[in-house]
Amino acid sequence: MNTTCLIVDDEKLARELLREYIEGFPELHVVGECDKGTEAVEKINKLQPDIVFLDVQMPGMNGFDVLEEIDHEPYVIFTTAYDQYAIKAFEKNAVDYLLKPLDEERFRQAVNRALKRKNSEQGNVAELLKSMKSETRGFESHIFVQKSEKLFNLPVEDIVYLEASGDYTVITTKNDQFVSSSGIGKLEEMMDPDTFIRVHRSTIINLNYLKEIERHFNGGMIVKMQGGKSFPVSRTYAKLIRKKVV
Repeated sequence: MNTTCLIVDDEKLARELLREYIEGFPELHVVGECDKGTEAVEKINKLQPDIVFLDVQMPGMNGFDVLEEIDHEPYVIFTTAYDQYAIKAFEKNAVDYLLKPLDEERFRQAVNRALKRKNSEQGNVAELLKSMKSETRGFESHIFVQKSEKLFNLPVEDIVYLEASGDYTVITTKNDQFVSSSGIGKLEEMMDPDTFIRVHRSTIINLNYLKEIERHFNGGMIVKMQGGKSFPVSRTYAKLIRKKVV
């Protein structure tokens, strides 16, 4: 199956180089190019590419502004000449952060990482749907998480939210935080969906710690947790929340 991708960069030479590198992946199919952030938002929502090669500095809207405005959630590989935005990029769950001038080998590594994550998440969804067909399914009441050299016995009910961070997952409780080497999709399978719901591809919340939901005029939602943390709700998962509205 083809993996679709979109190139977003205000430099023509950069777009041409990306196309050249992409040709080395027969499974990649370029569905379009953009040289402005506003155009990128429109095309990402319309074409829904699997992967977006996204520049940071562009006229009008920068790459991070684009991510705030889109409804579709692609796998993002940043391609930029500025190294100071790397931390922010990974906070946005970017697959990789490539510095210009682009190195072909690093490009290949980034694409392979995106393809691996895509295949893994699609596999997790398939397994989840398969398991949901069973009338009886058990969920974990405790999980073991590592911190320093110790393994902690963590009651699942104490988890407030989970956030994907690359191939890892950050687990937050009321009083502590842990990093799991398991992907967020794998952890989601362990937890009762009546209590833990996904609000974003990179975020799962415990409904028992949900304080309120803020609706925006454009139809978007923000979930606010009891500890003060807020998360945007992507349209992909908003229907799970709407089902609970009475």
